[in-house]
Amino acid sequence: MTGLTPEGIEIDRDIAAPASRVFEAFTRAEDFAVWFGTDQVNVPAEELDFVAEPGREWRATMVLPDGNRIHWTGEFREVTPDTRVVFTLTDQPDDPARAEVRVELTPFGEGTRVHVEQDTPGFPDDAKRATIAGYEGFLDTLQRLVTA
Repeated sequence: MTGLTPEGIEIDRDIAAPASRVFEAFTRAEDFAVWFGTDQVNVPAEELDFVAEPGREWRATMVLPDGNRIHWTGEFREVTPDTRVVFTLTDQPDDPARAEVRVELTPFGEGTRVHVEQDTPGFPDDAKRATIAGYEGFLDTLQRLVTA
C-alpha cells in the first residue's frame, strides 16, 4: 500500500532487481547520492558522509537547480543485509528531532518489493502527501539505477 498512516506515510514499490542490489543502493554512498538527488538535484560527493553502520551519523547536501542548498543529517539505527535499513533524517540539522525511516526489502520472483515507512509527527496531510511524492521520485531514480 502507498498512502497515509496514523504515524506517517508508507510506500510500496516492486523493483525488477535482486534484493542485494536494492539494499546496496540504499546503503552505498555513490548510489545514495544518485537516488537521493533524483534527476533534478545534485548531491556533491564532497558534502556527503554516508557509511551505513548502526549508530553512525550521516550527512548530505542537496544542491537544488536554483542553487539553494538543503542540509540533511540523520543516523543509521539498523542495517540488516539485503532485508532492512532503518535510519533517521532531518533537513534541520540543528534541531535534535529526527524522523525515522524504515525500509523493508522482500524478494519476490525476479525482483524485490520495497516497503518504506516514515514517521511524520506533526505533519498535516498535505505535507505527508508531499513527502510521498518525494519518495516516489527517489524510488523512480533508484529503480532506474538498479535496473540499468
